[in-house]
Amino acid sequence: MSITTAAARPTLVSDRDDDHRHRARHATGYWVVALAFLSVMAFATVPTPLYAIYQQEAGFAPVVVTVVFAAFAVGVMVSLLLAGHLSDALGRRPLILVSIGVEVVSALVFLASTSLPALLVARLLCGIGVGTLTASATAHLGELRGVARPGAGPRHAATVAGLANIGGLALGPLVGGLIAEYAPAPLVTPYAVFLVLLVAAAWATSRVPETVVPPEARAPYRPQRVAVPTESRGAFWAAGASACAAFAVFGMFTALAPTFLVTVLGHRDHLLAGTVTFSVFASAALAQVLAGAWSPQRQLRDGTVGLVAGLAVVAAGGALASLPAFLVGAVVAGAGVGLVFRSAVARAAALAPAEVRGEVLAALFLTAYAGLTVPVLLTGLALLVLAPVTVLLGFAAVTMAAAVLTTWRGLALG
Repeated sequence: MSITTAAARPTLVSDRDDDHRHRARHATGYWVVALAFLSVMAFATVPTPLYAIYQQEAGFAPVVVTVVFAAFAVGVMVSLLLAGHLSDALGRRPLILVSIGVEVVSALVFLASTSLPALLVARLLCGIGVGTLTASATAHLGELRGVARPGAGPRHAATVAGLANIGGLALGPLVGGLIAEYAPAPLVTPYAVFLVLLVAAAWATSRVPETVVPPEARAPYRPQRVAVPTESRGAFWAAGASACAAFAVFGMFTALAPTFLVTVLGHRDHLLAGTVTFSVFASAALAQVLAGAWSPQRQLRDGTVGLVAGLAVVAAGGALASLPAFLVGAVVAGAGVGLVFRSAVARAAALAPAEVRGEVLAALFLTAYAGLTVPVLLTGLALLVLAPVTVLLGFAAVTMAAAVLTTWRGLALG
């Protein structure tokens, strides 16, 4: 008489079918989350080519545009601290759905009014949704991929998450500029289109498998801890300063590129404004993919060369009123920013043990978003008293110097 133990039980056809369906659901969910991630990040930058229209219709000064943009960065930082880590306890899918829901409310506020208070509220909400989404969607992608393709490794999910993140930021201005240039109601139609996309993304995401089982006994709520490794503070602040300088470039092209195109280069084309910002983020995303196997030191060194060279060409394009030079410089600078930021994340993550790595990365991202906010606000204030071309040259010079100094420090500290 033979005895079949549980370990020796043969795999039945139904078992294989169930396993195949289980993996297929996670594989489909993987791409659904990636597209939802992409849609939210694109919505975050869709107003970029529209700022010039707001300025014309409402008479906003450039500094007002930078304040509206800063509201987004503040929202991101607040949500990173208060909600970015909650998917570990509450589940990935609920936090992603909440994030998309906040973006839907933001789109409705954009559609309701073009007044300054409404713009500030809409951008603040948009930032809150993005900050809540980023960590949750990135983690969910890795876990969905792990179930769909066990043993495949984390690289594919990390690449897709990076492309959805920065690729979405690149796509938003291009789509916004295209709609604003060729569709009616340029301050309504882009938000209406994205409202439909966001609602569809929420519906599709609600059917994605959950990958986190919330604990039965939940720990009391606390904000995200932020920590700087005491034994390597110098190396951390070098990485943080690099990220800050890199994000300053992102901020300038997101908030003020349309202003410089009009006032310095004399171009009012909304699609062109979106294309410039698209070029910066797209080249950053592509550079990160192509240089994924490089060491953080090489990424930092070569990225800084690209950032400095690109900003130099951008400044030359402004001084000579040359649109081709401005565009080429934007692409080169964007590639440099992508490499510098990727290096900063890798260096900061390597400074801390796994149990506090999230806290250290939170500190890095907060430092980076300070670069997205403060330099842009100062640039907007400078536009009140100085000629636009002077401000552009000054921004380029200061940012180039900061990038060189932080890179020198970062390489010296290994």
